[in-house]
Amino acid sequence: MDNRVPPRAAGPGPRRRDRHGRGMRGPIAPPQVPLAASRAEAFADLVQDSVERLERRWPQLADIDFLVLEVPRLDGTGGWSDEAVPLGGTVPARDGRPARVVVYRRPVEIRTKGRDERAALVHEVVVEQVAELLGLTPETVDPRYGED
Repeated sequence: MDNRVPPRAAGPGPRRRDRHGRGMRGPIAPPQVPLAASRAEAFADLVQDSVERLERRWPQLADIDFLVLEVPRLDGTGGWSDEAVPLGGTVPARDGRPARVVVYRRPVEIRTKGRDERAALVHEVVVEQVAELLGLTPETVDPRYGED
């Protein structure tokens, strides 16, 4: 009376769910759907949209690097001196490196409530930083500056 059940073969087999059908599943949304984009990626897209909008009027912006950083640094190189936290900054061109415009994601997100308000503030910050870099007024860089 030795009726043993043979052991299951170990190896690649079909992926199984647990007993109640709640096992491993695929992603909620495909990667190309905006739902799958992180907040950082969505913010970088807002900055890119703003830059593309300005490049139509100012083609020389193609020579400038636009960066998104989480927060500004506190040390003496890129920090701030007064009480307000900066929303953006510039680094002039030097030593063969192109000029840079930096937008700080977290301070901008904290000051806005929705996507439209965030997009407007991002564009405002990008316009102000480009104006500072080019030595112009923000109204010259974007005639619609301050209207929203």
